[in-house]
Amino acid sequence: MRKYIFGTGLLSAITSGLTLFRSLRSNEPFTWRTALGWLSWGITLALAIGAVVDTRRSARGKLIAGDSPLSKGEQKRLLKERVKR
Repeated sequence: MRKYIFGTGLLSAITSGLTLFRSLRSNEPFTWRTALGWLSWGITLALAIGAVVDTRRSARGKLIAGDSPLSKGEQKRLLKERVKR
């Protein structure tokens, strides 16, 4: 589990989230740029969590979605298993 939590994508998403939280403390008004920053952070966090979930599912031998970057490797693994049988 440690290798998933300390992945670079998740760490960078958390770090950028901390930066956004610090910007809330300042007395600056909430602008459209701030809203886009929060939206971007939410998308980045969702993609990082999705990558962790896909990696974990792939490591356990479960099927993953076809839009995942790991799906090509999974197709190769499934073909190797079929050839072995």
